[in-house]
Amino acid sequence: MSVKIGNIDLGEFPLLLAPMEDVSDPPFRYVCKQSGVDMMYTEFISSEGLIRDAAKSRQKLDIFEYERPIGIQIFGSEIDHMREATEIATLANPDLMDINYGCPVKNVACRGAGASLLQDIDKMVKMTEAVVKATHLPVTVKTRLGWDDNTKNVEEVAERLQDIGIQALTIHGRTRAQLYKGQADWSLIREIKRNPRIKIPIFGNGDVDSPRKAADWRLEYEVDGIMIGRAAIGYPWIFREIRHFFNTGEYLAGPTVEERVNVCRTHFEKSIEWKGDRVGIFEMRRHYANYFKGLPDFKPYRMLLVKEENIQTIHGILDEVADKFRHIEPIVEMA
Repeated sequence: MSVKIGNIDLGEFPLLLAPMEDVSDPPFRYVCKQSGVDMMYTEFISSEGLIRDAAKSRQKLDIFEYERPIGIQIFGSEIDHMREATEIATLANPDLMDINYGCPVKNVACRGAGASLLQDIDKMVKMTEAVVKATHLPVTVKTRLGWDDNTKNVEEVAERLQDIGIQALTIHGRTRAQLYKGQADWSLIREIKRNPRIKIPIFGNGDVDSPRKAADWRLEYEVDGIMIGRAAIGYPWIFREIRHFFNTGEYLAGPTVEERVNVCRTHFEKSIEWKGDRVGIFEMRRHYANYFKGLPDFKPYRMLLVKEENIQTIHGILDEVADKFRHIEPIVEMA
């Protein structure tokens, strides 16, 4: 049965790319889309930045036709500013708007935004209602189980936000206090999915890093889809591998070294195209280690890649990597 957010048909059990700060930009989204992700989100965008017309925030509104369906995610601490930011973001013509009530980092949560709203559900409801009323687009929310182990209030959040008009909810299976430590606990997510009052799609997020885990948790926790974040960094193939496993029950061989190099190169080229030479080269440096994780004695090449500032030289280093490691067979995950 197809999962729908408003009039957006995501097919059966969609795989979503998480909005990750400094990661989920258009170059990264491009390579994930090539690997079969069903829906994506922008990096989260500050409502204050949009209102002030800050260049960095405005640039994050860039979306492209091939990315659809795509949502713009915003965050903030002031209801009026979130309303105004929603109006600005709607003009960028995404398929939906998403609100971040899950970011745990200090400079967001300690300023009254992100996961901080889990401490004030009444304000969260008012803020969400303001966003829903400010746009004709479907509005979705991403959040966590609660602020800490003593205040796991996501069940109340789910009911109240559905009542004022959100059309899907993604839940990360940790509290704000956990940050990204420990294991994600999806049992509360299952309870929300089983709640007869809840009619909107519920997506699970946190710790899904293999086809087997995706398949097992799909059954165990009864969610409508899975959102993947960290496991896709440097490994966009995770989406096609999970989908292949769902469809066939068999593991798809991992990417060859040649494919790793080609996709890394595409990511690099898109980065330069979107950000310009200097910033594109600099920001790509965080991705090399992940693209070539597991290659023996790769460190000297990584050191070259993260220091080099010449585009053609970087392409030459990638050529060397493809040649040196071409004999390495792709890994096939075993149950």
